[in-house]
Amino acid sequence: MNRVSSVVTLALFVSSGAFAAEPPASKPVAGEDRWWKHVEVLASDAMEGRDTGSKGYAAAAGYVSKELAALGVKPLLKTGFLQPMALQSRRLIVAKSSVALVKDGQTLPLVQGEDVVLSARQGDNGTVDAPLVFVGYGLSIPELGHDDFAGLDLKGKVVVMLQGGPGNIPGPVKSHFSSWSERLKVLKAGGAVGYVYLQNPKMLELPWERIVGSSKNPTMVFADPSLNDSRGLKVAVVANVTHSQKWLEGAPHTYEELLALADADKPLPKFDIPLRMKAKLAFDVKPLKSMNVVGVMPGADPVLAKEYVVLSAHLDHVGIGEPVKGDRIYNGAMDNASGVAALLEVARRLHDQPEKPKRSVLLALVTGEEKGLLGSKYFASRPPVPITSIVADFNLDMFMPHWPFTSVVAHGKDESSLAVPLAEVAAKQDVQVLEDPEPDRNLFVRSDQYSFIREGVPALFFKFGYTPGSEEQKVFKQWLAERYHAPSDDLAQQPVDHEGAARFITFLTALTNAVADAPRRPYWNDDSFFRRFAKPIPAPVEAPAEAPVEAPAAKP
Repeated sequence: MNRVSSVVTLALFVSSGAFAAEPPASKPVAGEDRWWKHVEVLASDAMEGRDTGSKGYAAAAGYVSKELAALGVKPLLKTGFLQPMALQSRRLIVAKSSVALVKDGQTLPLVQGEDVVLSARQGDNGTVDAPLVFVGYGLSIPELGHDDFAGLDLKGKVVVMLQGGPGNIPGPVKSHFSSWSERLKVLKAGGAVGYVYLQNPKMLELPWERIVGSSKNPTMVFADPSLNDSRGLKVAVVANVTHSQKWLEGAPHTYEELLALADADKPLPKFDIPLRMKAKLAFDVKPLKSMNVVGVMPGADPVLAKEYVVLSAHLDHVGIGEPVKGDRIYNGAMDNASGVAALLEVARRLHDQPEKPKRSVLLALVTGEEKGLLGSKYFASRPPVPITSIVADFNLDMFMPHWPFTSVVAHGKDESSLAVPLAEVAAKQDVQVLEDPEPDRNLFVRSDQYSFIREGVPALFFKFGYTPGSEEQKVFKQWLAERYHAPSDDLAQQPVDHEGAARFITFLTALTNAVADAPRRPYWNDDSFFRRFAKPIPAPVEAPAEAPVEAPAAKP
């Protein structure tokens, strides 16, 4: 999952806190063995972590293409199942890059990997010398009465911001404005040259050493600059929590004071910092190619078949990286071989059922999610079918089948009419639909459904459910700390509830059928912030008068 997410059955822990070596026996359920066989292939060492543009990723794309063909899925493109795209690999040359703070003429060099991590996504070869200004959370949401940049002069400055956001703003909306594409719009419009991101210890997902290790891998951008909406600043820095006070020396407030205000959900001050930042950046940039895997199961209804329900999951992971306990292969079993495998099994269920879905079902196994949702953005901006013919996206990314499937979190459920079939299917299968237990993690915008949402497509993003303070949440937190974006997200070390995975596949198959067969296409709720992205729907497909399919017109 992208900068991102994710967990295991309580009974699978031993007293030391480590994961047990073997999963417990469970009653066989149809399809669970096939699902796990796909995971075993995709997360094997032979796939070398499926890094975008790598040989291992190409092998995974070939495997998925072959499986789709065997299930009667049809290619949509002239290039068959593969949707190629041109990218650029960007690696920071650490030995030629530096960052320092200057106060009263005295220079304090900062150590890369100890004090800070310099982003390879932002910046170009050259130098930066700029004053610092603290801008709270760095969020601009004027329509909801929150604008951290109001009255501030950003021109030529580096902004310093704290992770998080005010509690009175709904999670999905806060997530949207916390995305770097939205933040950078404001920063570039105000003339800022860079940013420094101060983490909140209560929101950490990765230990610092893993953030440092990840930074040594190249990031990627589109070769076509018009697609790169998350670039444009000269420098971007992530600060180590334990050294964050260095960025606030001599300022009106300390790092600890700002954390206390944030944790109490009190307004954050904005102020100039009596420091300048000097940075020197050098990058190694190389061309690269990767591809999405795309196919369609044609609908059975001659009219509704012209509309599509998309099932999406990212096929990539982070490849080969810094060794941890001697292991350099980041297999990505849960992130996201598990999601790809589940979609293959949903396709199998749809293929085998007697009555085929009325609408077409389009499967999109996308690349570059770990590099910034690249593959899904490319698909959604250059879709193989008209974007207005895509009625919904169901996305899987680390759905985390580590305990029995009795509840689900469906991010986006409060935004569209998809809540209705979701509730109906969940009730029939005795599954509880839970609220997002951690809205400040911004999951609504951190995986591939967000690319579809920004193109006006209603979407849901699924996780096995848990509630705040529960034992499941503790397990989840430990999984993040120990296995997220680590070589230990592999096949040997994390037991999985196979029956839970199979039951979830049954659930997602039923939900896909419900939306594909409904006479009316899904639509955004009137009060949804994301309704503004909806595109005018062309003349509606012909359908019985009592079953209109046109969604309400989008607000301006």
